[in-house]
Amino acid sequence: MTQSTPDPDTGHAGAAQKATVPVPAAAGGGPISHAIFRLARLHRMFAGQLLRRIGLHPGQELVMMHLWELGPQRQAALVRLLDSDAATMTRTVRRLEQAGFVRRRPDPTDKRASLIEPTAASHALRSEVERVWSRLEALSTTGLSDEECTAALRTLERLEENLVQAATDPTATVTER
Repeated sequence: MTQSTPDPDTGHAGAAQKATVPVPAAAGGGPISHAIFRLARLHRMFAGQLLRRIGLHPGQELVMMHLWELGPQRQAALVRLLDSDAATMTRTVRRLEQAGFVRRRPDPTDKRASLIEPTAASHALRSEVERVWSRLEALSTTGLSDEECTAALRTLERLEENLVQAATDPTATVTER
């Protein structure tokens, strides 16, 4: 199926754009998983379009949010906070450093390590990141009542809990529906 890229300001794409993608027969046993995949792909696409306007790529804003909130962090701590891998975090931090949004400084408690800290330039970016996330939330929840938003959040949190449990206890028995 050919899809045009929706505009994150209007949320609209070409007139031929369908709102949903049919579930392939091979994914018939996992319609919720397929829906999550499609939703995550679209969410990341819109995030990318909105963040690109302020000089960031998806995921970089999450690193910045943690640094703004927690202050300087070791890279290993960022890996844990964002459930990332070391190689991805190294690339992300390097790109943020090249853009002037973070800097490395020696860790005063461990000379072998360095701390990643937000720069003054990144603090100026914070309100823009908050605006982008508000816009992304509005795009994602258009037409939903407050109660529906609350129920959706509760359901997503439950799905996340299920997967976290499965990741921490691989011997847990999964019952198929």
